[in-house]
Amino acid sequence: MNTGGSDGAAFARRAWQALEPVHAVTYFAPECLAAHREVGLRGFWMGYFGARAAPLGPVPAAVVEAAFYNFHPAMVRRAVPDAWSFAAPEAVLRARAAGAAAALRRTAPSATGAAAELLPLLTRVVAAADAAGRPLFAANRDVPAPEDPVAALWQAATALREHRGDGHVAVLAAEGLDGCEAHVLFAAAEGVPPETLRDNRGWSEDDWRSATTRLTTRGLLTPDARPTPTARTLRTHVESRTDTLAARPYTTALTPTEAARMLTLLTPVTADILASGTLPFPNPMGLPARE
Repeated sequence: MNTGGSDGAAFARRAWQALEPVHAVTYFAPECLAAHREVGLRGFWMGYFGARAAPLGPVPAAVVEAAFYNFHPAMVRRAVPDAWSFAAPEAVLRARAAGAAAALRRTAPSATGAAAELLPLLTRVVAAADAAGRPLFAANRDVPAPEDPVAALWQAATALREHRGDGHVAVLAAEGLDGCEAHVLFAAAEGVPPETLRDNRGWSEDDWRSATTRLTTRGLLTPDARPTPTARTLRTHVESRTDTLAARPYTTALTPTEAARMLTLLTPVTADILASGTLPFPNPMGLPARE
């Protein structure tokens, strides 16, 4: 793909919007939740932290706190490292992929037919991506590809999702926004109910108020907690920079024709998942609703 700059960034954003629902079945689909339970993980949040962190190996809580970024540390520590005493990461990875494949086959029957052509394209993009400073991407990139093509499709989508996410974390950190502040700013700017983000990331009402005060002091929120023009400029910069950092693998690995084909193949898969009602809107991933 010989386009760069803003064109590449715009494509990376479209790719994220298409790939995120494919990845996100792992958090919400009953097949995935059951797979986490069956392998031994206890409760939704141990399933979440154990499954998402499993590519890193049996790491301590501090590693998960750093890599996941926007969760309250106490929330992480309630699940990790205890998760590894219930299920080894290798077993979790197998269960995670099998659950995701089953969920995709149910919610997006088109995934089965698309996988044969789509998977080689995504695999090339994953191979072209730089892992430096991207721990979740690096770990997912090195997960052996499942033999099941739908599971392999999900794993490739997950690796690219985490590549973008690692870059997003780097931008937030560079702009001096901690995990709670990032959620407060997002909720204020997008009109998302605070509890959707606060409660799903383990922050207390006191944490939320403290973050709101810090953002107000920085001139990013008004006294009534509305985003200022400076805040909107900052959010635009964060999203734009995230897109730019995510673009290089696509521009390196794919021709314009292949990039367009990738999106064409993904479109019905994504549409099926969204139509299934499996993913909630609004959601803590920041994925926008579609008509």
